[in-house]
Amino acid sequence: MDHFRIVLVRPCNPENIGAVARAMRNFELTDWAIVELGTHDFATARRVAVHAEELLDRPRLCATLDEAVADCAWVVGTSARKVRGKVRLRPEEVGQEALLRRPGRTAIVFGEERSGLTAAEIDRCHALSAIPTGAAQPSLNLAQAVLLYTWEVGRAVRGANAAGSASPLGEGVASRRRTGALATDAQLLAVEAALRHLLRAGGFLAGPERHAVRDLADVVRRGRPSPREARLWEQALRKVGNRLPR
Repeated sequence: MDHFRIVLVRPCNPENIGAVARAMRNFELTDWAIVELGTHDFATARRVAVHAEELLDRPRLCATLDEAVADCAWVVGTSARKVRGKVRLRPEEVGQEALLRRPGRTAIVFGEERSGLTAAEIDRCHALSAIPTGAAQPSLNLAQAVLLYTWEVGRAVRGANAAGSASPLGEGVASRRRTGALATDAQLLAVEAALRHLLRAGGFLAGPERHAVRDLADVVRRGRPSPREARLWEQALRKVGNRLPR
């Protein structure tokens, strides 16, 4: 469970923050980050974080989502929106896919209670996930949503660890996983920036970018490159781009 990070963006309700800490303790998660903390009422949060009070002393407080996920290999945003080019996964699929990305860290990102993640924050995520709910009440409380995802990632990890290669999940994970470190989000953003520079220098991007760079960069992300491979991609793209006439 060390390879999972819960990221809360602009949480405003102290009871929710305390309940998130309790849910994380339920399923042995300890790594979390809060972007633009919207409340400092940690006394109220502590009353809800039963047996998880120490987690409230160590969230990583970040100014931006970029900062919160820079060292992660995979970033999943929780949103019911449908966005072109974004893979959509059920909660259980997030847990299973995250196993393929170990030892890289997976961040699961939750938006603020009233309006969720912004369009820019959703665009920043590599994939999206939503909890199937009834049409009459489609939204869940923030802490409830975190609880369900922590349960699902914990279930995937426990199932893979207990059964190993004897189970279908174990066999699938073993055959598709890469060994060694994976490139972080910050390293892959550098590849994307180098690709953008090359495409503009070469005339492919003559107007608004739209989805072209992101869609092309996602091909590299899906390959789960190592840090060395990401650096090689970045260096190659930048060198070619710098040689092109302005």
